[in-house]
Amino acid sequence: MAQKRDYYEVLGLDRSATDKDLKKSFRSLARKYHPDRSTEEDAEDRFKEIQEAYAVLSDEQKRAQYDRFGHKGVGASFGGGGFQGFNMNFDDIFSGNLNDIFSSMFGGGGGGRGGGRSRRGRDILVNHPISFQSMYDGDKEEMELDLQSTCSSCEGSGARDSSSVSTCDTCKGAGQVVVRQQMGPFVQQSTQACRDCRGEGQIITHPCKKCHGDGTVSKSQTIRFTIPSGAPDGTRMRMRGRGEPAPRGKGVNGDLIIELDVQLHPWFERDGADLIMSIPVGYPDLVLGTTVSLEHIDGKTLEIKIPKGATAGETLEIHGRGLPRQRGGRGNVVVLLKLHIPTKLDKATKKQLQELKGSLGVSPDDFGDKVREQAEERRQ
Repeated sequence: MAQKRDYYEVLGLDRSATDKDLKKSFRSLARKYHPDRSTEEDAEDRFKEIQEAYAVLSDEQKRAQYDRFGHKGVGASFGGGGFQGFNMNFDDIFSGNLNDIFSSMFGGGGGGRGGGRSRRGRDILVNHPISFQSMYDGDKEEMELDLQSTCSSCEGSGARDSSSVSTCDTCKGAGQVVVRQQMGPFVQQSTQACRDCRGEGQIITHPCKKCHGDGTVSKSQTIRFTIPSGAPDGTRMRMRGRGEPAPRGKGVNGDLIIELDVQLHPWFERDGADLIMSIPVGYPDLVLGTTVSLEHIDGKTLEIKIPKGATAGETLEIHGRGLPRQRGGRGNVVVLLKLHIPTKLDKATKKQLQELKGSLGVSPDDFGDKVREQAEERRQ
Protein backbone atom coordinates (compact mmCIF):
# COMPACT_ATOMS: atom_id res chain seq x y z
CA MET A 1 0.00 0.00 0.00
CA ALA A 2 1.30 3.42 -0.94
CA GLN A 3 2.11 5.72 1.95
CA LYS A 4 -0.34 8.57 2.43
CA ARG A 5 0.88 12.10 1.93
CA ASP A 6 0.74 14.64 4.72
CA TYR A 7 -2.72 16.25 4.76
CA TYR A 8 -1.29 19.75 5.03
CA GLU A 9 0.93 19.02 2.03
CA VAL A 10 -2.08 17.77 0.06
CA LEU A 11 -3.83 21.12 0.59
CA GLY A 12 -0.64 23.15 0.12
CA LEU A 13 -0.78 24.63 3.65
CA ASP A 14 1.29 24.64 6.80
CA ARG A 15 0.14 23.59 10.27
CA SER A 16 -0.78 27.14 11.29
CA ALA A 17 -3.52 27.32 8.62
CA THR A 18 -6.85 28.75 9.77
CA ASP A 19 -10.29 27.36 8.97
CA LYS A 20 -10.62 30.06 6.33
CA ASP A 21 -7.33 28.98 4.75
CA LEU A 22 -8.47 25.35 4.69
CA LYS A 23 -11.77 26.15 3.04
CA LYS A 24 -10.17 28.42 0.43
CA SER A 25 -7.52 25.85 -0.50
CA PHE A 26 -10.02 23.02 -0.65
CA ARG A 27 -12.34 24.89 -3.02
CA SER A 28 -9.47 25.81 -5.32
CA LEU A 29 -8.05 22.29 -5.49
CA ALA A 30 -11.47 20.63 -5.74
CA ARG A 31 -12.29 22.75 -8.78
CA LYS A 32 -8.95 21.87 -10.37
CA TYR A 33 -9.14 18.10 -9.86
CA HIS A 34 -12.88 17.42 -10.02
CA PRO A 35 -13.24 14.34 -12.30
CA ASP A 36 -16.05 15.98 -14.29
CA ARG A 37 -13.79 18.84 -15.38
CA SER A 38 -10.14 17.92 -14.94
CA THR A 39 -8.08 16.42 -17.77
CA GLU A 40 -5.35 15.20 -15.41
CA GLU A 41 -4.79 11.43 -15.52
CA ASP A 42 -4.76 11.11 -11.74
CA ALA A 43 -7.61 13.59 -11.20
CA GLU A 44 -9.91 11.10 -9.48
CA ASP A 45 -7.23 9.92 -7.03
CA ARG A 46 -6.13 13.49 -6.29
CA PHE A 47 -9.73 14.54 -5.78
CA LYS A 48 -10.31 11.79 -3.20
CA GLU A 49 -7.04 12.72 -1.50
CA ILE A 50 -8.14 16.35 -1.26
CA GLN A 51 -11.54 15.31 0.14
CA GLU A 52 -9.93 13.15 2.80
CA ALA A 53 -7.46 15.84 3.84
CA TYR A 54 -10.13 18.50 4.20
CA ALA A 55 -12.53 16.15 6.01
CA VAL A 56 -9.90 15.58 8.72
CA LEU A 57 -8.39 19.06 9.03
CA SER A 58 -11.74 20.88 9.00
CA ASP A 59 -12.86 18.90 12.05
CA GLU A 60 -11.31 20.35 15.22
CA GLN A 61 -11.12 17.03 17.08
CA LYS A 62 -9.79 15.01 14.13
CA ARG A 63 -7.25 17.73 13.34
CA ALA A 64 -5.93 17.64 16.92
CA GLN A 65 -5.55 13.84 16.70
CA TYR A 66 -3.80 14.11 13.35
CA ASP A 67 -1.41 16.81 14.56
CA ARG A 68 -0.41 14.57 17.48
CA PHE A 69 -0.41 11.07 16.03
CA GLY A 70 -0.40 11.52 12.26
CA HIS A 71 -2.43 9.21 10.03
CA LYS A 72 -2.65 6.57 12.76
CA GLY A 73 -4.51 9.01 14.98
CA VAL A 74 -7.43 9.35 12.56
CA GLY A 75 -7.28 6.01 10.76
CA ALA A 76 -10.19 4.63 12.76
CA SER A 77 -12.37 7.66 12.15
CA PHE A 78 -13.59 6.38 8.79
CA GLY A 79 -14.14 2.75 9.75
CA GLY A 80 -12.19 -0.38 8.88
CA GLY A 81 -12.22 0.32 5.20
CA GLY A 82 -10.71 3.77 5.54
CA PHE A 83 -12.05 6.87 3.87
CA GLN A 84 -14.42 6.05 1.02
CA GLY A 85 -15.04 9.53 -0.31
CA PHE A 86 -18.47 11.09 -0.85
CA ASN A 87 -20.54 12.39 -3.73
CA MET A 88 -19.98 16.01 -4.71
CA ASN A 89 -20.96 17.71 -7.93
CA PHE A 90 -19.20 20.62 -9.57
CA ASP A 91 -22.01 23.09 -8.75
CA ASP A 92 -21.62 22.44 -5.01
CA ILE A 93 -17.97 23.45 -5.12
CA PHE A 94 -18.67 26.76 -6.86
CA SER A 95 -21.73 27.54 -4.70
CA GLY A 96 -19.56 27.40 -1.60
CA ASN A 97 -22.21 25.36 0.26
CA LEU A 98 -19.66 23.19 2.02
CA ASN A 99 -21.90 22.58 5.02
CA ASP A 100 -24.31 20.62 2.81
CA ILE A 101 -21.45 18.86 1.05
CA PHE A 102 -20.12 17.39 4.28
CA SER A 103 -23.42 16.90 6.13
CA SER A 104 -23.50 13.23 5.16
CA MET A 105 -19.97 12.72 6.49
CA PHE A 106 -20.57 14.27 9.89
CA GLY A 107 -24.04 12.98 10.64
CA GLY A 108 -26.14 15.76 9.11
CA GLY A 109 -28.00 13.43 6.75
CA GLY A 110 -27.60 14.46 3.12
CA GLY A 111 -30.21 14.82 0.45
CA GLY A 112 -33.26 17.06 0.34
CA ARG A 113 -36.07 17.68 2.77
CA GLY A 114 -37.05 14.06 2.72
CA GLY A 115 -33.56 13.06 3.84
CA GLY A 116 -34.12 13.89 7.52
CA ARG A 117 -32.33 17.24 7.61
CA SER A 118 -33.56 19.41 10.46
CA ARG A 119 -35.67 22.30 9.21
CA ARG A 120 -36.72 25.55 10.81
CA GLY A 121 -39.85 27.65 10.55
CA ARG A 122 -39.69 31.26 9.36
CA ASP A 123 -39.12 34.17 11.72
CA ILE A 124 -41.86 36.77 12.19
CA LEU A 125 -41.09 40.49 12.60
CA VAL A 126 -43.68 42.80 14.21
CA ASN A 127 -43.47 46.51 15.01
CA HIS A 128 -44.63 47.56 18.48
CA PRO A 129 -45.03 51.27 19.39
CA ILE A 130 -44.26 52.28 22.99
CA SER A 131 -44.27 55.61 24.79
CA PHE A 132 -41.09 57.41 25.78
CA GLN A 133 -42.06 56.97 29.43
CA SER A 134 -42.57 53.21 29.03
CA MET A 135 -39.11 52.97 27.48
CA TYR A 136 -37.59 54.73 30.49
CA ASP A 137 -39.56 52.72 33.06
CA GLY A 138 -38.93 49.34 31.39
CA ASP A 139 -42.64 48.50 31.48
CA LYS A 140 -44.17 45.10 30.95
CA GLU A 141 -46.10 44.93 27.69
CA GLU A 142 -48.52 42.55 26.04
CA MET A 143 -50.12 42.35 22.62
CA GLU A 144 -52.51 40.09 20.77
CA LEU A 145 -51.23 38.51 17.57
CA ASP A 146 -52.68 36.04 15.09
CA LEU A 147 -49.86 33.54 14.65
CA GLN A 148 -49.54 30.26 12.82
CA SER A 149 -49.53 27.18 15.06
CA THR A 150 -49.07 23.49 14.31
CA CYS A 151 -52.39 21.91 13.42
CA SER A 152 -53.51 19.74 16.34
CA SER A 153 -55.55 17.48 14.09
CA CYS A 154 -52.71 16.31 11.82
CA GLU A 155 -49.77 17.35 14.05
CA GLY A 156 -48.39 19.45 11.23
CA SER A 157 -48.26 16.72 8.59
CA GLY A 158 -51.06 18.27 6.52
CA ALA A 159 -52.54 14.81 5.87
CA ARG A 160 -55.86 13.41 7.05
CA ASP A 161 -54.13 10.30 8.41
CA SER A 162 -50.97 8.26 7.93
CA SER A 163 -52.46 6.40 4.99
CA SER A 164 -52.96 9.71 3.16
CA VAL A 165 -49.22 10.20 2.73
CA SER A 166 -47.19 8.43 0.07
CA THR A 167 -43.58 8.60 -1.01
CA CYS A 168 -42.98 10.75 -4.06
CA ASP A 169 -42.34 8.50 -7.07
CA THR A 170 -40.22 11.12 -8.83
CA CYS A 171 -37.57 11.68 -6.15
CA LYS A 172 -38.15 8.45 -4.18
CA GLY A 173 -38.60 10.44 -0.98
CA ALA A 174 -35.34 12.39 -1.25
CA GLY A 175 -37.04 15.71 -1.97
CA GLN A 176 -34.40 16.43 -4.62
CA VAL A 177 -33.60 15.24 -8.10
CA VAL A 178 -30.34 15.19 -10.03
CA VAL A 179 -30.40 17.15 -13.27
CA ARG A 180 -27.72 16.65 -15.95
CA GLN A 181 -27.17 19.20 -18.69
CA GLN A 182 -24.86 18.91 -21.68
CA MET A 183 -22.51 21.90 -21.96
CA GLY A 184 -20.33 21.38 -25.02
CA PRO A 185 -18.00 18.46 -24.31
CA PHE A 186 -18.92 18.49 -20.62
CA VAL A 187 -21.92 17.29 -18.64
CA GLN A 188 -22.98 19.57 -15.80
CA GLN A 189 -24.74 17.85 -12.92
CA SER A 190 -26.82 19.73 -10.35
CA THR A 191 -29.33 18.94 -7.65
CA GLN A 192 -32.72 20.65 -7.57
CA ALA A 193 -35.82 20.47 -5.40
CA CYS A 194 -38.35 17.99 -6.74
CA ARG A 195 -41.19 19.85 -8.47
CA ASP A 196 -43.79 17.14 -7.93
CA CYS A 197 -43.53 17.14 -4.12
CA ARG A 198 -42.04 20.65 -3.78
CA GLY A 199 -39.02 19.25 -2.02
CA GLU A 200 -41.01 17.44 0.67
CA GLY A 201 -40.28 13.91 -0.51
CA GLN A 202 -43.92 12.98 0.12
CA ILE A 203 -47.26 13.44 -1.61
CA ILE A 204 -50.46 14.10 0.37
CA THR A 205 -53.39 12.32 -1.25
CA HIS A 206 -56.06 13.39 1.29
CA PRO A 207 -55.40 16.73 3.04
CA CYS A 208 -56.32 17.40 6.65
CA LYS A 209 -59.82 18.89 6.87
CA LYS A 210 -58.87 21.35 9.61
CA CYS A 211 -55.78 22.95 8.03
CA HIS A 212 -56.54 21.97 4.38
CA GLY A 213 -53.08 20.45 3.97
CA ASP A 214 -51.08 23.43 5.24
CA GLY A 215 -50.09 21.77 8.51
CA THR A 216 -50.71 25.03 10.37
CA VAL A 217 -53.70 27.04 11.57
CA SER A 218 -54.02 30.69 12.60
CA LYS A 219 -54.46 31.19 16.33
CA SER A 220 -54.76 34.33 18.46
CA GLN A 221 -51.99 34.47 21.06
CA THR A 222 -51.16 36.86 23.88
CA ILE A 223 -47.49 37.84 23.79
CA ARG A 224 -46.00 39.25 27.01
CA PHE A 225 -42.55 40.80 27.34
CA THR A 226 -40.60 43.41 29.29
CA ILE A 227 -39.08 46.47 27.64
CA PRO A 228 -35.36 46.92 28.40
CA SER A 229 -35.11 50.20 30.30
CA GLY A 230 -33.49 52.85 28.10
CA ALA A 231 -33.83 50.75 24.93
CA PRO A 232 -32.99 52.72 21.75
CA ASP A 233 -35.62 53.18 19.07
CA GLY A 234 -35.59 50.19 16.71
CA THR A 235 -34.42 47.72 19.37
CA ARG A 236 -35.31 44.15 18.37
CA MET A 237 -36.34 41.59 20.96
CA ARG A 238 -36.21 37.93 19.93
CA MET A 239 -38.64 35.38 21.40
CA ARG A 240 -37.32 31.91 20.63
CA GLY A 241 -39.74 29.40 19.15
CA ARG A 242 -42.69 31.81 18.86
CA GLY A 243 -42.45 32.17 15.10
CA GLU A 244 -43.89 29.94 12.38
CA PRO A 245 -43.77 26.16 12.82
CA ALA A 246 -41.37 24.08 10.74
CA PRO A 247 -42.86 22.75 7.48
CA ARG A 248 -44.89 19.59 8.01
CA GLY A 249 -44.13 19.72 11.74
CA LYS A 250 -40.60 18.37 11.18
CA GLY A 251 -38.08 20.67 12.80
CA VAL A 252 -38.09 23.66 15.12
CA ASN A 253 -40.24 26.77 15.16
CA GLY A 254 -38.87 30.09 13.97
CA ASP A 255 -38.59 33.11 16.25
CA LEU A 256 -40.86 36.07 16.90
CA ILE A 257 -38.93 39.34 16.62
CA ILE A 258 -40.47 42.44 18.21
CA GLU A 259 -39.12 45.77 16.98
CA LEU A 260 -39.71 48.65 19.41
CA ASP A 261 -40.96 51.95 17.98
CA VAL A 262 -40.26 54.53 20.72
CA GLN A 263 -42.55 57.55 20.43
CA LEU A 264 -41.18 61.09 20.64
CA HIS A 265 -41.14 63.03 23.92
CA PRO A 266 -42.82 66.48 24.07
CA TRP A 267 -39.57 68.32 24.87
CA PHE A 268 -36.72 65.83 25.16
CA GLU A 269 -34.57 64.52 22.33
CA ARG A 270 -32.17 61.68 23.02
CA ASP A 271 -28.53 61.25 22.15
CA GLY A 272 -27.64 57.79 23.35
CA ALA A 273 -28.29 57.90 27.09
CA ASP A 274 -28.30 61.73 27.19
CA LEU A 275 -31.45 63.83 27.03
CA ILE A 276 -31.32 67.16 25.19
CA MET A 277 -33.82 69.98 25.58
CA SER A 278 -34.09 73.73 25.08
CA ILE A 279 -35.89 76.20 27.37
CA PRO A 280 -36.90 79.79 26.69
CA VAL A 281 -35.40 82.23 29.21
CA GLY A 282 -36.12 85.95 29.60
CA TYR A 283 -33.32 88.51 29.49
CA PRO A 284 -33.64 89.41 33.22
CA ASP A 285 -33.24 85.72 34.14
CA LEU A 286 -30.05 85.48 32.09
CA VAL A 287 -28.63 88.57 33.76
CA LEU A 288 -29.73 87.87 37.34
CA GLY A 289 -29.86 84.07 37.28
CA THR A 290 -32.81 81.86 38.25
CA THR A 291 -33.94 78.27 38.82
CA VAL A 292 -36.46 76.55 36.56
CA SER A 293 -38.26 73.47 37.94
CA LEU A 294 -39.78 70.86 35.59
CA GLU A 295 -41.51 67.52 36.02
CA HIS A 296 -39.04 64.83 34.95
CA ILE A 297 -39.48 61.31 33.54
CA ASP A 298 -37.90 59.74 36.64
CA GLY A 299 -40.73 61.08 38.79
CA LYS A 300 -38.56 63.66 40.55
CA THR A 301 -38.38 67.39 39.93
CA LEU A 302 -35.66 68.47 37.51
CA GLU A 303 -34.11 71.73 38.71
CA ILE A 304 -32.28 73.76 36.09
CA LYS A 305 -30.07 76.36 37.76
CA ILE A 306 -29.29 79.25 35.39
CA PRO A 307 -26.23 81.16 36.65
CA LYS A 308 -25.94 84.94 36.71
CA GLY A 309 -24.67 86.40 33.46
CA ALA A 310 -25.62 83.38 31.35
CA THR A 311 -25.92 83.96 27.61
CA ALA A 312 -28.41 82.74 25.03
CA GLY A 313 -27.11 79.65 23.24
CA GLU A 314 -25.20 78.47 26.29
CA THR A 315 -25.70 74.85 27.41
CA LEU A 316 -26.01 73.53 30.94
CA GLU A 317 -25.39 69.91 31.89
CA ILE A 318 -27.17 68.07 34.70
CA HIS A 319 -25.29 64.86 35.45
CA GLY A 320 -26.96 61.50 36.12
CA ARG A 321 -30.53 62.48 35.20
CA GLY A 322 -30.65 61.06 31.67
CA LEU A 323 -31.62 57.58 30.44
CA PRO A 324 -30.29 54.32 31.95
CA ARG A 325 -27.03 53.08 30.44
CA GLN A 326 -26.67 49.41 29.50
CA ARG A 327 -23.59 49.09 31.71
CA GLY A 328 -25.17 50.84 34.68
CA GLY A 329 -25.70 54.45 35.69
CA ARG A 330 -27.55 57.12 33.75
CA GLY A 331 -26.74 59.66 31.11
CA ASN A 332 -27.01 63.43 31.49
CA VAL A 333 -29.57 66.12 30.72
CA VAL A 334 -28.23 68.83 28.40
CA VAL A 335 -30.17 72.13 28.46
CA LEU A 336 -29.87 74.76 25.73
CA LEU A 337 -30.76 78.30 26.84
CA LYS A 338 -32.82 80.27 24.31
CA LEU A 339 -33.60 83.96 24.71
CA HIS A 340 -37.33 84.57 24.86
CA ILE A 341 -38.42 87.82 23.17
CA PRO A 342 -42.08 88.80 23.70
CA THR A 343 -43.92 89.65 20.48
CA LYS A 344 -46.54 91.88 22.11
CA LEU A 345 -45.76 94.63 24.67
CA ASP A 346 -48.09 97.09 26.38
CA LYS A 347 -47.30 100.83 26.55
CA ALA A 348 -46.03 100.71 30.13
CA THR A 349 -43.55 97.93 29.34
CA LYS A 350 -42.34 99.71 26.21
CA LYS A 351 -41.73 102.87 28.25
CA GLN A 352 -39.72 100.92 30.83
CA LEU A 353 -37.60 99.37 28.08
CA GLN A 354 -36.88 102.79 26.61
CA GLU A 355 -35.68 103.97 30.03
CA LEU A 356 -33.40 100.89 30.37
CA LYS A 357 -32.10 101.08 26.82
CA GLY A 358 -29.40 103.53 27.73
CA SER A 359 -27.91 101.34 30.44
CA LEU A 360 -28.51 97.90 28.90
CA GLY A 361 -28.14 98.57 25.18
CA VAL A 362 -25.00 98.72 23.04
CA SER A 363 -24.19 102.04 21.33
CA PRO A 364 -22.64 102.17 17.84
CA ASP A 365 -19.42 103.42 19.40
CA ASP A 366 -19.20 100.41 21.71
CA PHE A 367 -20.10 97.83 19.04
CA GLY A 368 -16.55 97.33 17.76
CA ASP A 369 -15.18 96.98 21.30
CA LYS A 370 -17.80 94.34 22.15
CA VAL A 371 -16.98 92.30 19.04
CA ARG A 372 -13.25 92.38 19.84
CA GLU A 373 -13.91 91.30 23.44
CA GLN A 374 -15.98 88.32 22.32
CA ALA A 375 -13.35 87.28 19.78
CA GLU A 376 -10.65 87.44 22.47
CA GLU A 377 -12.77 85.29 24.79
CA ARG A 378 -13.17 82.63 22.06
CA ARG A 379 -9.42 82.54 21.45
CA GLN A 380 -8.77 81.96 25.16
